[in-house]
Amino acid sequence: MAQINNIVHKLWSLCDILRDDGITYHQYVNELTYLLFLKIAKERNIDEGLPKGSRWSDLVSIKDADERFDFYRELLVKLGTKSDSERVREIFANPTSLLRHPKSLDLLVEKIDAIEWYNARKEDFGDLYEGLLEKNANEKKSGAGQYFTPRPLIECMVNVAQPKAGEIIQDPAAGTCGFIIIANEYIRRTKKEKHTSHSLKETKFYAVELVQDTHRLALMNTMLHGIKGNIIRGDTLSSLGMKLPKADLILTNPPFGSKKGGGLSSRYDLPFSTSNKQLSFLQHIYLALKPGGRAAVVLPDNVLFEENTGQDIRKDLMNKCNLHTIIRLPMGIFYAPGVNTNVMFFTRGKTEKDNTNTVWIYDMRTNMPRFGKLTPLKHEHFIDFEIAYGKNSDGSSKRSSSDSKQDRWKSFTMDQIKDNNYKLDLLKWLKDRSSEITGKSSEPVELVNDAIAELEEAVDYLNLVIQEIENGREEVV
Repeated sequence: MAQINNIVHKLWSLCDILRDDGITYHQYVNELTYLLFLKIAKERNIDEGLPKGSRWSDLVSIKDADERFDFYRELLVKLGTKSDSERVREIFANPTSLLRHPKSLDLLVEKIDAIEWYNARKEDFGDLYEGLLEKNANEKKSGAGQYFTPRPLIECMVNVAQPKAGEIIQDPAAGTCGFIIIANEYIRRTKKEKHTSHSLKETKFYAVELVQDTHRLALMNTMLHGIKGNIIRGDTLSSLGMKLPKADLILTNPPFGSKKGGGLSSRYDLPFSTSNKQLSFLQHIYLALKPGGRAAVVLPDNVLFEENTGQDIRKDLMNKCNLHTIIRLPMGIFYAPGVNTNVMFFTRGKTEKDNTNTVWIYDMRTNMPRFGKLTPLKHEHFIDFEIAYGKNSDGSSKRSSSDSKQDRWKSFTMDQIKDNNYKLDLLKWLKDRSSEITGKSSEPVELVNDAIAELEEAVDYLNLVIQEIENGREEVV
């Protein structure tokens, strides 16, 4: 692992070359993906599958800077159109090199070629690339954190969801496919420990990502980890989402915010119309599960307390599914500033009504540090929760009222939730000691967040009204 970290550091240092060429951090990783693919294909002895004249050795053999620059641009197009491999064509689909100076390309090629790759084992290449993506996500100037869920959080969600060989596993907002990769690693590890006879090929992964450059990174990431799943470019909140097969397990972190332009999802199968992307994704998730299928999903606080449509969606969720567990995540985990988040764990019922009886909430936020560069999030921070959660992935572990005596772990009955108008954010019990320590109260921040949520809800309703008016006009015409 030390060798991998060393290579990641060297690759990341090359961003200085590209930054001088006017390329941002996120664009840098995309540009580097093209070159790394060619180099790693050579190191793994699989470059024979690439079109002749379009390999790393061909690129290195050209010494004149201008000739290499022109060759590189032609090579990208050739790989995106002439390669026999569909995955290669997808990685190089509509390639756009943002390099403007031949000398920049020369420096990149020479530096990458000079790295001692022979110390990296074949199975390490995936970790290498993921380390590069994590570096990019931690660089806030890139804005890439919106595509990257912290690995310790993913590991926790996967550990309690317990993916199994042979299941259909879906991530409808895949980013760079971190959930798919960790789930695959979990299945391999447990398969080895239990000496099961199930083949990993039986596991079917479905990942959907809207942004083309991020989809390219996801393709590269899964390929280097040996995953041959369905990595689809598209919008889950369009008709595409309706075509995905019902899942045994959904692991995801939907994007924050409202749909672009305040528009509504084009999915006619979702029971409730809203421009709030998280609420739309939440509906997709619980509708996309098989009976008995389970989900672990990261969602912001507003999903827990939004009124009107938000309340209707939570009621529908708790009718159709057993919403058995929620983690209130600490602050500072994600790139989006000021966004407080949670993980909701639920299992699709075999009936359409009254599937939730008790919701257990684990408060990992109150009196916890704000995580970031000074206090990095680690998997050890989730150990107490995983122990409290239990081993049964459907939430039916041996929890009792006595477990609620643990400071951070408390259960709420469905009657209590109904009395609270189906709001889940007000189910709090720990005293916030931050005001005692700093002399400041967190209440104004909560009031502002509530006000923002109410404004977003009002905008949703105005958009609905506008859509109805426009539909009425079309009918008149």
